[in-house]
Amino acid sequence: MSPRDCHEWHREYDEPGSPLTIRLALVQRRIRDALDAAPPGPIQVVSACAGQGRDVLGVLVDHPRRDDVRARLVELDAGLAETARDAAGDFALSGIDVITGDASTTSAYEGAVPAQLVLFCGVFGNVSDDDIRRSISYLPMLCAPAATVIWTRHRKSPDLTPTVRKWFAETGFDEVAFDAPEEVYVGVGTHRLVAPPNPFEPGIQLFTFLPHDTFAG
Repeated sequence: MSPRDCHEWHREYDEPGSPLTIRLALVQRRIRDALDAAPPGPIQVVSACAGQGRDVLGVLVDHPRRDDVRARLVELDAGLAETARDAAGDFALSGIDVITGDASTTSAYEGAVPAQLVLFCGVFGNVSDDDIRRSISYLPMLCAPAATVIWTRHRKSPDLTPTVRKWFAETGFDEVAFDAPEEVYVGVGTHRLVAPPNPFEPGIQLFTFLPHDTFAG
């Protein structure tokens, strides 16, 4: 996907009632739930392909645990990453680390994991089925015990989300929620790690984006 396609896709967030706006609200709701349930103390967060950081930053701006959060947002596009940095500064969120880098490799998260909250939003709709399964199999490497993972995937035919949910279960996650609004094709999954986390290893390739004319999410 070209930088131009990427920026055009993100403009849909500014359209009221768009699928991305609806998805964003669902993701933010689940982020709030995870932060509300977190025990006292620092809360480590990592976000893959974070874009402008709207999901995390939009919650933290007024959340009572905002100063407890230490988040690494990883975004390959320099313009989108800069927008996220500016927003974090505008909101006086000192615990936000925005990295302009490749979220598809575990090295991007070195020093920021294990995390209590892991976001894989806007990824699974743009990679192969094998890479979705591969990414899920490595997620326990990024997770703290009982971590929450929030992910998104479109529900266009053939709808892969039932299979994705099964892969999470097979990897040691319990499903907390699956949001599938009737009015749009988006799906938002929330899972909690119940198996032991795996030791972190840098340099592992999680996924490769497929060539697309538009971003599917």
